[in-house]
Amino acid sequence: MNTQTLTPSKIRKAGLDALTKELGPVGMVKFLQFTETGEGDYTKERKNWLNEKSVKEIVKQIKFKKKKKN
Repeated sequence: MNTQTLTPSKIRKAGLDALTKELGPVGMVKFLQFTETGEGDYTKERKNWLNEKSVKEIVKQIKFKKKKKN
């Protein structure tokens, strides 16, 4: 396969086909999830939302959500 003559769309399809062949459909999706690039600074954002609440408050929210589900 000459990748120099393939369009980006065809290269992506060939890559997905190869991943699916080697990993199966579920493995291919997991691989893509691991390699997707996100936006922002997760570490900074996580620190902000974790520092805003005490462990007690977090436990209270978890219990409330569990109760609401049932």
